[in-house]
Amino acid sequence: MRFDSARMPARLDGPMPGTPLFNTAWDALLAACPLILSQRNATAGNAGAANFDVRWRMSKEYCAWLYYVPDDRYALSKLVESSDATRNQFEQGCRAPAFVQDPRYPPDSLKYLYFLHNHPATPTNLSERDLAALAKMARIHGGYAETKAGRLPIGIVAFFSAGSSGNSTGCDGFYEYTYGSAEVVRWTPDDEGRWRRTQAGTVTWDSETEFRFVPTR
Repeated sequence: MRFDSARMPARLDGPMPGTPLFNTAWDALLAACPLILSQRNATAGNAGAANFDVRWRMSKEYCAWLYYVPDDRYALSKLVESSDATRNQFEQGCRAPAFVQDPRYPPDSLKYLYFLHNHPATPTNLSERDLAALAKMARIHGGYAETKAGRLPIGIVAFFSAGSSGNSTGCDGFYEYTYGSAEVVRWTPDDEGRWRRTQAGTVTWDSETEFRFVPTR
C-alpha cells in the first residue's frame, strides 16, 4: 500500500459505517479484520490452489485508518478500495489519503495509530513497500501518539484469511509492524480463540527512511 495525494482526496472520511468507538486499539483491530476481509474479492486463497490466477486478477485490497479520538477511544475510517497490482504477484497496492476527516472532532485532534489493509493471497507477509509506507506515515504524523494506554508507535497491519480457495472471509490472522520495532509479528487465534504472537521477520533501521527487512521463512 502507499499514499497518493495527487489521485486521492486530501482526507479519508470517518467513521466506518456501523462501527462504534472502541475502548482499546486491540478491540478495533479485531473488529476491522472480518469487516475488511468480507469485502468483495478481498480474498484470493492460496497461490497453489486451482484457479488462483483468476481469483488473483479479480482480487482487491481495502485499506482504512485506525485512529485515536479526543474521547480517549479508538475509531475506524471508511474503506478505500484499490486493485492497483504491483510487480509482485502476491501484492496489490492500496492508495489512500494520509489524513482522516471525522465530523465529530476537529481535524487536528485525531491521532493516527494503524494503517489497516488486507492481503488477498493466503497468507502473505508484510512487504518492503508496506514498511516504506509506514516510514512515510511516521514522517507525516510522527512516530508515536499519546493515548490513554500510553505512548504508542504508529503501525501497519495486513489481515488475511486462511482459506485455500478464496471462499473464506473469516479473520484468520494478521501481520503487524510498529514503527521502530525490530520485528514483524504474526497474530493468529488458537483453537480456543486466544490470539498467539509469533515472529514473522526482522527489521533493522539504518536511518529514518532506510531499513532492511528479512522475512521469516
